[in-house]
Amino acid sequence: MLPSLEEIKKKRLRLGLTQRKLARTLGISQSIIAKIEAGNVSPSYSITKKLFDYLEGLEVSKVGRARDVMSKEPLFILSHSKVKDAVNLMLKYGFSQLPVKDDKGFVVGSLLEKSITRKLLSLQEPSKLFEKRVEEIMDEPFPMVGESTPLSLVANLLQYFQAVLVVNNGKVKGIITNSDIITSITKKD
Repeated sequence: MLPSLEEIKKKRLRLGLTQRKLARTLGISQSIIAKIEAGNVSPSYSITKKLFDYLEGLEVSKVGRARDVMSKEPLFILSHSKVKDAVNLMLKYGFSQLPVKDDKGFVVGSLLEKSITRKLLSLQEPSKLFEKRVEEIMDEPFPMVGESTPLSLVANLLQYFQAVLVVNNGKVKGIITNSDIITSITKKD
């Protein structure tokens, strides 16, 4: 499924392209692009796909792919571990979240600092939370993407999740947080 047509103008402007240059590159008329952006014409599927493929290709080359910014070999906590062990790991490494695996190595959830805090504040005896097992309080797993996923897609996922796991052949190879993207971009400048 293709994005909405309104995205064409946004992407084109973000990439610093004029309608004329985009049209010339794709072999279509500039007036067609103007009409599409103004909502005055509904282009064929092939023209729409051509536009999005080209614009997204430029975005990828400009911002990169998941493998370019991921932190390799992410730290996991096992689902049967005690919450206090997970908290100690988070404090030791300065993480605000941890992916959770089961004994077979499957990702089964995530543990978020904000969820721990919320649960601590809701309990009569907060210290009892630290003795529970991670699986009793964990959140849903982080989304997973392939190594070649465009960073623009990863950034969209990070608007809803605290992290994104990067996989290759079913094996988790890395993790991306907003901090990883910020660090990657600041290193380029």
